[in-house]
Amino acid sequence: MELSMIFTVCSALLLLSSSPADAKTASPPLLSPTPAPAPAPDFVNLTDLLTVAGPFHTFLSYLQSTKVIETFQNQANNTEEGVTIFVPKDSAFSAQKKPSLSNLTEDQLKSLMLFHGLPHYYSLAEFRNLSLQNPISTLAGGQYSLNFTDVSGTIHIGSGWTNTKVSSSVHSSDPVAVYQVDRILLPEAIFGTDIPPTPAPAPAPDIAIAPTADSPSADSDGKAAPSSQPKPSSSHRIINWGILIHVVLAISCGFLF
Repeated sequence: MELSMIFTVCSALLLLSSSPADAKTASPPLLSPTPAPAPAPDFVNLTDLLTVAGPFHTFLSYLQSTKVIETFQNQANNTEEGVTIFVPKDSAFSAQKKPSLSNLTEDQLKSLMLFHGLPHYYSLAEFRNLSLQNPISTLAGGQYSLNFTDVSGTIHIGSGWTNTKVSSSVHSSDPVAVYQVDRILLPEAIFGTDIPPTPAPAPAPDIAIAPTADSPSADSDGKAAPSSQPKPSSSHRIINWGILIHVVLAISCGFLF
């Protein structure tokens, strides 16, 4: 009996002594919260954008045939810099006569397309400071650079052969900026430095002032032109002479009688 009591007491003491240790090991460790990852930039499909954004079918066709569209897309989605693209309208290509693009080699045409892209995303507001860093390198590299000028908020672009301006913003959200231009950007590295002068505007035509009815006109010898009033006809002169004769006869008869 005494042995059972001693065993019970010892068991109770063992249970009481082991419970705090078990409680410590059972409690889970405290972990600091993990910050949420930064949202990834929006993916922009340049082919879809240029297809629906405006009349850019000719430019897009050149981008696809030279595979430059893949270079622009990779620059937009797989780099931290982003991309800025200057897109000529279809009318710019139809108006481009000299120099002609049909004589370019495949490498030259590819460089021409890369010349329309900058390896960085630029908002319109950033071009003001960018104009102080001219010339600006393009994705064509090397001597393919552009000059920018901010004129009262309008961005002007010069490439030697081309002077144009940004006419509208097609898409501007980091990492992709697409701006419409009215002319194709032609680099000197392809077309040379022998740039034809810009033709002067045609003079305004002279407006001839017709002489008024009251002002006399002169002939080639400086003499006054004869009056345009009609001369009396021969029948009118005969009637006048007849009236005069009758008056004279009447007066003569009066003296006789």
